[in-house]
Amino acid sequence: MSNPVKDTIGRYGIWNIGLRSEDPQRRGELAEAAAELEELGYGALWLGGNSAVHHAVPLLEATERITVATSIQSIWEYDAAGTAARYAELEASHPGRFVLGIGASHAKLAEQYRRPYSSLVAYLDALDAAGVPAERRVLAALGPKTLELSRDRAAGAIPYLITAEHTARARRILGDQALLAPELKVVLEDDPARARELARGTLALYLELPNYTNNFLRLGFTEDDLANGGSDRLVDAVFAWGTEDTIRKRIDEFRAAGADHVALQVVHGGPREFLPREGWARLAQILA
Repeated sequence: MSNPVKDTIGRYGIWNIGLRSEDPQRRGELAEAAAELEELGYGALWLGGNSAVHHAVPLLEATERITVATSIQSIWEYDAAGTAARYAELEASHPGRFVLGIGASHAKLAEQYRRPYSSLVAYLDALDAAGVPAERRVLAALGPKTLELSRDRAAGAIPYLITAEHTARARRILGDQALLAPELKVVLEDDPARARELARGTLALYLELPNYTNNFLRLGFTEDDLANGGSDRLVDAVFAWGTEDTIRKRIDEFRAAGADHVALQVVHGGPREFLPREGWARLAQILA
């Protein structure tokens, strides 16, 4: 049996928060960036942060082939019925090009956060009832239960801030058919001190969120690895940095571990909504 998402998004995509900007003055910039990413050969645009269906519209309108996906839409922020209605509109105008990535977010980021797994199941039930096909949605998944849910109730999983070892574990749970599309942060810097400084600047936010830190502990990291901005061992496991050859090898590690597709986030040290277009072009050359 084919997996429509796996079959169309290719090996590599770009994850970026700025791509979901609602600033009308940036509309042209977003359209240019999306068209450029399609031309560079990326297979998917992953809209970072708490993105939603409507954020995909200007990017789909500016491109012809590339898949656009939310990564992720919070189940607490957008109700299932409204999401299904917007999904139907988008599917009618751009058939087969949008993927709904959803997740339960984090207790520190969502006031309504209660029983996240059961709430996610209920949200999927509501999407089913409203006609959103399981094969057009993916789940943010770290632990075994949510990975199993991704296998059974969606096209697959989009784990965030993970290691190649986690990717291998996830593949064993998902089996061969489900999509596995982990996110991987890339620092285009070969000086170790500077690369790790940039990495820690991004990592700091996530080390405050128990969903991620608990996952690191499950993977064999220690509390010491989580302290003081993250140990070198932790940084080096969840970021690709170094020479172009080293970065390519790190990305290949995730593919060898079982990733069908890798959602690459270029870490640049600037504002979160910045579009690192030069970095995306350089990364495309590395992947060529």
